[in-house]
Amino acid sequence: MSKTDYREIGLKVGLEIHQQLDTRTKMFCNCPTRLFLGEPTKTVLRRLRPTQSELGQIDPAALFEFQRGRMVLYEIDNETSCLVEIDEEPPHDLNREAVEAALSVALLLKSTAVDEVQVMRKIVIDGSNTTGFQRTCIVALGGSIEVDATAISINQICLEEDAARKTGEKGLVVRYRLDRLGIPLVEVTTAPVIFSPDQAQEVALAIGRILRATRRVKRGLGTIRQDLNISLKEGALTEIKGVQKLELISTVVENEVTRQLSLVQIKKELRSRGIVEDDLKKEFNDVTDVFKASSSRVIADALKKGGVVLAVRLPKFSGLLKTELESNIRFGTELSDRARFWGGVGGIFHTDELPAYGISEKEVVELKRRLGCSEDDAVVIVADEYRNCRDALEAVVERSKEALRGVPEETRAANDDGTTKYMRPRPGAARMYPETDIPPVTVKSNWIEEVKSKLPPMPDVLTKRLMDEYKVNKKLADQLVNSDYLETFRTIMKNTALAASFVATILTESIKSLEREGVSVENLSDRQLVEIFHLVSQGATAKESVQEVLAWLSKNPQSNPDEAIAKLGLKMLSRKELELLIQRKIQGNLPSIEEKGERAEARLMGLVLGEVRGKADPKLVAEILRAKLAEAAT
Repeated sequence: MSKTDYREIGLKVGLEIHQQLDTRTKMFCNCPTRLFLGEPTKTVLRRLRPTQSELGQIDPAALFEFQRGRMVLYEIDNETSCLVEIDEEPPHDLNREAVEAALSVALLLKSTAVDEVQVMRKIVIDGSNTTGFQRTCIVALGGSIEVDATAISINQICLEEDAARKTGEKGLVVRYRLDRLGIPLVEVTTAPVIFSPDQAQEVALAIGRILRATRRVKRGLGTIRQDLNISLKEGALTEIKGVQKLELISTVVENEVTRQLSLVQIKKELRSRGIVEDDLKKEFNDVTDVFKASSSRVIADALKKGGVVLAVRLPKFSGLLKTELESNIRFGTELSDRARFWGGVGGIFHTDELPAYGISEKEVVELKRRLGCSEDDAVVIVADEYRNCRDALEAVVERSKEALRGVPEETRAANDDGTTKYMRPRPGAARMYPETDIPPVTVKSNWIEEVKSKLPPMPDVLTKRLMDEYKVNKKLADQLVNSDYLETFRTIMKNTALAASFVATILTESIKSLEREGVSVENLSDRQLVEIFHLVSQGATAKESVQEVLAWLSKNPQSNPDEAIAKLGLKMLSRKELELLIQRKIQGNLPSIEEKGERAEARLMGLVLGEVRGKADPKLVAEILRAKLAEAAT
């Protein structure tokens, strides 16, 4: 079918929206909730290990990360992190300001607050938490949000601490900065009652509007993250982590649907070829001598370092490894992802793509002969240290066995283009256990009533108020409500006499346009935004220069708008300077003026604006030009 029938294939999507709260301090200490822009003052090197739960179980995702053998280097500064972050001091009491902010979100979503907030520990062993776990707590249960006349059920509202931010990785050492660790996050989890990619995006947008409506959340890239739980009738539950841009949600869902449907087709094709799991054996052949003179740089580099080339035969898999699952991602890519994570290798080669990459036809023929392959068989090879090759090929065989069962349950990471990649196995039930260091917080009825009394208006009500108060159209009002700049807009309007539609357009459409062009608009501070509009209102620069100034400030976040205007040469010309410039243009174009008469004004206007754009008001340019032309004609 040309268009996917999502109901027919049984698509179900659940959302987890994580949003940083704009509190004064972190969740379990008194450090501020901002990122540190300087260099770290100290570092700590550690390796985390999995532990058993109270039932004697080890979480499979935790075991997976441990087996990768990585070390973690933590970068610390004295302004935004303390001994709590480095796990050298017990956590302080739960931040009540954060609990209240989460309660505000819960009440707007019609959720029922719990009687007592109990902190739990959720095992995380990728290094992003120094403790080896993330602290989280349920604040409210149930609720719903209406999207396009459909009630979307809310499962729960949680409050949890954000993880450290990754700053780099080299070999087996991964680096994390501790400034973000402990910033409070509110997590909104929907039931799996979303049945199309577009609906998933609309629901995320609606929840985001409510989060912003509280005016208690942070803004900018990295402050909000969407995780998706996606399943199909013939597929499996896949968790996709870290979708940072709202507009990517529908694309991620579409790509995951395509991926799972393709894997289902691979399963059916394998079964039709008569393959069973026992046919896939972990028999790894040392074929180093086949490639000892190979032109492949990857293989040559591995052999120079004393490595080997190992190969495994995948019976009757020929042609399937090149099957495209998502855009530019093939089944062979999934095998390669597993090999990288479990074996620590750079990747794999397989016969569906060979000869290529410096590997010759002669080498491929000899490889297949050595492994006793038929035309229907595929071969995967890896070049690295012997142990890494063995671990990588074990992962390849296991993933190939999973292909016979269909779609594996796993956790995947979102890429910037809306595709995904293997991240780790899905966590098990042993992942969560009680936190013993932090006393619970009682949620009394009088506290709930106090929070209710301070609830902000819902987004639709807020849109109407903006239209009435500032005389902007519905489109601009909606864009302001959906943006991160509503409060900034109010501040600008309070302190300048600029037209509301001009300010709103810059803060929504212009900033979004810059973002699409790759400009780091998240670097812009409220102070800078307010100041540039103040300078426009004072006549220091033209309205037309604002977007250029914002682009410059995004690249130079430590500077101020005055510096930007000076660097860009966008200081407003005085009337006298403008009159002299226009007079020169007229004198230099007298023959054309005499020839074209009144039609010369448009050409001159274009010439002048081309020279003074961003440094003069076009209305003033037109006024002076007409006056000067009138003088020249008399």
